[in-house]
Amino acid sequence: MNLIGTKWKPLVLFHLLEGGLRSGILQKKIPGISNKMFTQTVRDLEKDGLISRKVYPVVPPKVEYTLSARGKSLEDILRRLDAWGLEDCKR
Repeated sequence: MNLIGTKWKPLVLFHLLEGGLRSGILQKKIPGISNKMFTQTVRDLEKDGLISRKVYPVVPPKVEYTLSARGKSLEDILRRLDAWGLEDCKR
C-alpha cells in the first residue's frame, strides 16, 4: 500500500495499462490533478520502479511514460479496483 496508496497513483497506473502515454495526454486523463502533483506522482512511481520514463531528444521535449514489469504486475489489482468502483457507483 505504501507504493500505490495515494489518491493519484492508482489512476496514473490504471491509464498506463493500455500502453505508453505522453506526459500531457496522461495528465489530461486525470481530471483535477495539478501540474505539481502530477510531476510528484510520476516521479514517485518511477523511483519505486512502477513506471518508466523515456525522454525523446526533440524540440519541444517529448516525454512518454510506460508501466515497468513491476507496474504491470499490478494489472489484476487495478482492474479489480476499477470494477469494484463501477459496481459501487450503481448502488
